Formats: sequence, C-alpha cells, structure tokens
Amino acid sequence: MDYSIESAPLDKLQSDCLLLGIYENQQLSPAAAAMDAAQGGLIGKLIARGDIKGKNAETLLVNNLADANIARIVLVGFGERGKVSRKQYRKALAAAAKTVKDSKVQNACSALLDIDVDAADNQWQARQIVEVFNDGLYQYSATKKIDDKIPLQQLSILANDSQKAAATTGLQQGVAIALGVELTKQLADLPGNICTPTYLAEQALALAGQHELLSCEILEESDMEALGMGSFLSVTRGSRQPAKLICLEYRGGDKNAKPIVLVGKGLTFDAGGISLKPGQGMDEMKYDMCGGASVLGIIRAASLLNLKLNIVGLVPSSENLPDGAANKPGDIWTSMSGKTIEILNTDAEGRLILCDTLTYAKKYNPDVIIDMATLTGACIVALGRVPSGLFGNDDKLCNELIGAGETACDLLWRMPIWEEYQEQLKSNFADLANIGGPDGGSITAAVFLSKFAEEYRWAHIDIAGTAWRTGANKGATGRPVPLLVQYLLNRAQA
Repeated sequence: MDYSIESAPLDKLQSDCLLLGIYENQQLSPAAAAMDAAQGGLIGKLIARGDIKGKNAETLLVNNLADANIARIVLVGFGERGKVSRKQYRKALAAAAKTVKDSKVQNACSALLDIDVDAADNQWQARQIVEVFNDGLYQYSATKKIDDKIPLQQLSILANDSQKAAATTGLQQGVAIALGVELTKQLADLPGNICTPTYLAEQALALAGQHELLSCEILEESDMEALGMGSFLSVTRGSRQPAKLICLEYRGGDKNAKPIVLVGKGLTFDAGGISLKPGQGMDEMKYDMCGGASVLGIIRAASLLNLKLNIVGLVPSSENLPDGAANKPGDIWTSMSGKTIEILNTDAEGRLILCDTLTYAKKYNPDVIIDMATLTGACIVALGRVPSGLFGNDDKLCNELIGAGETACDLLWRMPIWEEYQEQLKSNFADLANIGGPDGGSITAAVFLSKFAEEYRWAHIDIAGTAWRTGANKGATGRPVPLLVQYLLNRAQA
C-alpha cells in the first residue's frame, strides 16, 4: 500500500474515490461543501432525502459523478460538529476504510484533514488515516490462499499549503507505525508449527539486517545456562524446540545515553505444560508471543523513524508443553537473580521467562524497562478487552505511558502492586511462588515481576485482553505497538 500527500486543488484532483466528511444536522466539512457546489448541490440533496444523516461512522458511497476526474465519493459521518473525539475520528475512519475496501477502487484520496477533532491537529489526523486504513486493509495470507485480494493500492491525503508540513510528518509517522503493527500481526497470526522460537529469532536477525543502526544477538540455551537462567530454562524443558533469547539493539541516540529497554514475552505456543489448559480455544495460545512480536514491531517503527534514542529489545522465546521432562507443580528452580521459585502452576510460565530477562536487562544500564506480555487471563476478567493493564514502580513513567496511550488511542488502565499482595506469593519451600491464588491474578503476576525489577524504573503492560481478537474476527491487533511508539516519539521530542 502506497501513501502520499496530495496538494492539488479539489477541481484539479483526479481519483477513483474521494473521501469527504459531513456532520449531523446537514453540516458539511469545507471539502464536502466545495464538492457539493461543484456537483450542483448533490451532497445536500442526498442528505435532505435522508440517505445519510452524518452520524458517527455512517458512510455512503456515491457513484457516477458528473465530474469525470473523480469517479466516486464516499461521504463519512463524524457526528456532532465541535464534539468529535479522537476515538470517534478513528471509528469513522475505520468505517470509511471498510467502505473503500468493499468498493473495489484502486486508488483513493482522503479529504478528512478538515474535520474538527477535539485535542488533535493535522499531524495526528494524517497519522490516524494511515494507521486505520492500513489496519483495516490487512489480510493474512501466509498459509491461506486469498482469492479476493483488496484492489486498493494507493491512498493519498489531501492537504492545502497550511496543512502540508504537519500532514507530511503525520504520514511518515503513520507509515512507520503501520508497518510495525503489520509485522507484529503477521508474526502473531502465524501458527505455532511455523512461528517457533527459532523462526522468531530468524525474523529478528532479518530485521536487524534492514537497518544500519540495528544489531541482533541470539542467546542459545547453553548461553542461558551459563548465565544461570534456571527459571527461563525450566519452561522450555517440555518442548523439542530450543528456547532463544533475542537481543536487539537500536543505537540512534548519544553513545553514552542510557537505553530504553523493551521486553516482550515470546511464548510461541502455550499449552500450559503439565497444568494443561482446556482444549477449547487452545489454538489461540499461538498468540502468547504477541508481546515479543510487538517488540519487533516497535523496533521496526523506531528504525524507520530514525529516532534519536537508544533502544534495546529483549524477547525471551520458548514453548510451554507437557512432557516427561517438563516442569511439575512443586518443582523449585533458581532464577538468574538467585531467588528460588516454587512452581505451583506450570501454566504461569510467562513470568518465569520474563523474570530472568528482567535480570539480564540490567547489563544494559537502562533508563527504564517496559515489559509487555499476554500474561494473565485475570486481566481480561478485570478490564475486558478495551484497555491493557498497566503496572509499575514509577509514577512518572506510568503517567507518561498513560498519556501516550491516550494520544495513540491505545489505552491503558493502571492497576496497583501494593505490598499487601506480596503475601499471596509466599512459599514454604522457596523465596516466592509463581502464583498467588485465584484473587487478583493479574496483580500478583505483576507483583512477582516487580521483585526482579527493584533496581530500576519499570512498567509492565498486560496485553492478554488486547493483543488479539477472538471469535469470527479472530486475529492479532498489533497492540501495544502504537502506544509504545508514541511513548518513544514523546521521549525523542523531549
């Protein structure tokens, strides 16, 4: 998909399809008003007879215009003028993308920068146009033949002289984020027999080969054993696939600047181990590596944006399967930190690979560490599938992430990690247990990780409810790539 800025006046524009915004109460955006005048009041007539009311996310495809330069228009409703929120803008864009996708056009032009959006500028709007359209046009094709391929190949954003500079920056950011999300979704949607830890490591090496500021090192099981990563290695004992610790380094900042370290859980398939998961829906446990896939997507976006930051991406990757050598409930392992861990449930394995990775991350002398993981079903119970759960030991870092999420419309909700919850992780036989019982499961998981992140500013994002969609529209979402790239953009601008 190609994206560009279009500066031609409306009467000189050539396009298969032009997207125009309208509001409720028969109000037109400036571009829609100009097109209405050029078409002899056509848009006003369509509104007057009730074909479209301008409600948010309402669309109407209009064919056979009198002006041959523009073959079709799509009217897009944004709701009440002066009250269009960022969420409503994105919702309307998603509806527009679906209408264009279904209309079989090969190129389209969006004249939607002139919509009044609360707390947003043309840079943000241009970025959302790219992000939302790219997301809406995504098709998984790695293992499935696509007979009905989407014909749309080009999307331009109409910008006048006063909008052009901001729109160009927004488009560049949008393309980078969209490509990061796309990589994340492509990796996450692959089945576990293809996307193994070795495959994920190969994709990281390939990514590093595309950018001169990016390098990649893969730690093998022998390397992890030498480092004392007993917790991590205990998880992979039941698998025939060797575990990998993927280490990506992006050096875009000052040589002496401390890096931002991103850690992503990379369980390429999680059957639960000896504590076997129920069979129904277990196929979706291929998505247990969405945190790791997101790290690769974020690094890809940061590299494309040439951000003036130092960023480290760490992806502990393995499988969690039942086997004669697999972890057993009651087993005790020594983590890289020296803390011993009693395994009360082998399905609480994500924290076991993350805790050793958090300890390993100290070697980079990080400014902050942010981990992201499809960690607990309890987070879905607590928050549903709208926000991701946020936990952290630093208020400033958590507030920055929440703000970035609001800008990116990739929302977070902060949860507590109070010391009272530590009581649930006490063990009679080890320094701590890997689960804390049925109460507050997402919190006790985060508290467990916090014990390995006490020496630095740290945040944990539980994406169990937001990393993929279930049901008829099953598929990866690419979250929290937009959120974390916005955080990095904010850091680079600061």
